[in-house]
Amino acid sequence: MAMVISSVGVGLRTVSPSYLFLSSPASALFQSRHSFAITTTPKCLASKEDLPQPQPLEEVKSRENAQTILHSFSPFPLLCAAALLPGGEAVRSVFGPFVELVKSWNLPDWLVHWGHPGNMAVVLFAMGGYGTYLGFRIRYSDNVEEKAKAKDLHPKLLGGMFFFFALGATGGITALLTSDKPIFESPHAVTGVIGLALLTIQTILPTLFEGNPGLRNVHGILGSGIMTLFLIHFALGLQLGFSY
Repeated sequence: MAMVISSVGVGLRTVSPSYLFLSSPASALFQSRHSFAITTTPKCLASKEDLPQPQPLEEVKSRENAQTILHSFSPFPLLCAAALLPGGEAVRSVFGPFVELVKSWNLPDWLVHWGHPGNMAVVLFAMGGYGTYLGFRIRYSDNVEEKAKAKDLHPKLLGGMFFFFALGATGGITALLTSDKPIFESPHAVTGVIGLALLTIQTILPTLFEGNPGLRNVHGILGSGIMTLFLIHFALGLQLGFSY
């Protein structure tokens, strides 16, 4: 009689009955005992840690509800707005008396020619550059004290940059008119007007943070774009300065 015995990790299989010859009770018992071959079942060697763990339901739901919002900005409307600026003749008539006053001071030509670029370079790299660095520290720093100081100084520096850039625009116009050069026709003038318009928007955005926290991302992206624009504006200004 063939039997099958199973246990954990061990399996028993029967040998064909044709090999069993029951000549006596003793031989039958011997043959019945040895009529089974033991086979070993391979065990799983993977540990519990190697198996994929189920993810919490809250994490799965948060991934399903996650959204990626892309903000974009087109400068072309500002280019159209720059085209609506008053003509050079109107600005010449407004600045005329002040230009004549500056000419009467007999200032050195190098001062009139490079005074405006020098002042604006200091404002751009000192106030704008350090103010931009503080903006990134506000966003990414883990030091509470450093972040508090950056939050206090960042708006002051960039607000000062806005003020001196607006004031410096009048100095640039005065320098061009004193040298009898055209104004608003150069790319330097167009990028300057666009930059001041964007700085106006940038100044208003922090007042809307409480109602819409997502505007902080817009503020950071726009600020980086404005600094890039003013670097281009600076390069165009140097090109204009060396052109005459």
